[in-house]
Amino acid sequence: MNHLTDKQLIQQYLEGDARSLGILVNRYKTKIFTSIYLLVKDKYVAEDIFQDTFIKVIDTLRLEKYTDEGKFANWVTRIAHNLCVDHFRKTKHRSFIKSTDNIELYEHSGIKSNAVDHNIEWRESTEAVQNLLDRLPEEQRVVIILRHYADLSFAKIAVLNNCSINTALGRMRYGLINLRKLASGQQLSFS
Repeated sequence: MNHLTDKQLIQQYLEGDARSLGILVNRYKTKIFTSIYLLVKDKYVAEDIFQDTFIKVIDTLRLEKYTDEGKFANWVTRIAHNLCVDHFRKTKHRSFIKSTDNIELYEHSGIKSNAVDHNIEWRESTEAVQNLLDRLPEEQRVVIILRHYADLSFAKIAVLNNCSINTALGRMRYGLINLRKLASGQQLSFS
């Protein structure tokens, strides 16, 4: 069953095969959980939001409100992102930045590492990257976060920031150039 497309698995789930949903969850759980964790920075909150995400997925599928456009992973990621936004609104946590059209985007950085031996090194590099990102102009910082950490396409980034794709690409390019300059001043490296 792992060879089936998302659309086929959804159809089988709707026809009563619960295993199909399990395959879908397993297919995307790492990407979705990691994106939630990078936003909320708390394992237990991330687990709760991850569960809530798939509860919403199940409810939407059962009510037959999901329209398949071949983008199941993007749809689930958007649900998870919205639940993270809701979480921060409820807790009045304000570690967000606003895009040019005032859409709230939560800042996060770091590369998740499961290796215990690298935990301290990972935290230090995460803090260093966050400090460098904080020193960038907001427009460049937003594009880098959305591209590298939220895994959005430049087309989606352009829509969120009310700019052209070329502008989003340019902001990314200059942001990366500026990050490299800042990193070389601190003797950090970006590959």
